[in-house]
Amino acid sequence: MEGFLVSFGQSALWVTLVLAGPVLIVSLIIGSLISLLQAATQINEITLTFVPKILGIGLVLALLGSWMGQQMVAFTTNVFVSLATLPK
Repeated sequence: MEGFLVSFGQSALWVTLVLAGPVLIVSLIIGSLISLLQAATQINEITLTFVPKILGIGLVLALLGSWMGQQMVAFTTNVFVSLATLPK
């Protein structure tokens, strides 16, 4: 039982990392580029990064959303199949 819980926890963390990774990487890159642009032009507008980040994240979700959904469904299916095979 403990082995199942450890394996489940590792799998959950891995799926979370894989699914959140592309969105976080795009957000990080866009934020860094905007910060570099702000430093070069001395424009200190805090809200300037929001629109490019929203557009970038929306693009990533539009391109990878179906793959992310498939990964979540596969993980959920594996969890339910594993729960059914656990001894009582």
